[in-house]
Amino acid sequence: MTALDLAAVEALARRAHAAQTDKAGRPYTEHLAAVAEGVRQRGGSDEQMAAAWLHDAVEDGAVTEEWLEGSELPRPVKDMVLAVTKRPGEAPEDYAARILATPGALLIKESDLAHNSDPERAKELDEATRSRLAAKYARMRRLLGIEA
Repeated sequence: MTALDLAAVEALARRAHAAQTDKAGRPYTEHLAAVAEGVRQRGGSDEQMAAAWLHDAVEDGAVTEEWLEGSELPRPVKDMVLAVTKRPGEAPEDYAARILATPGALLIKESDLAHNSDPERAKELDEATRSRLAAKYARMRRLLGIEA
């Protein structure tokens, strides 16, 4: 990929997550599209939009870290995807620090948190899950210095 082809990245993300659903049972690709659109609306670059489409791909096992590293994606896209990829057992403070240290990654996580916290999306969850996730997302916003 000599130039960043967002349509190709979107198609890859849609294929990789095709069988996946979110906690409310909705197609996971709806979340990816919403995060990418949120990045666009916040003035993000094409590289940030590509990383938004792939932001959960490694974490969810849709692609491997080795595949990502070997891909023709620009280095900044790879770095942003890896920055927002949570690692098993990782402290939220370490996760937030990596995002803050990676150019462009904060905008992706901000868009991700915004969609994850969307009341329309959350209303489909049971109260215990909704409360647990709201506290988790609020803590991450504080660690990242993002206004609610």
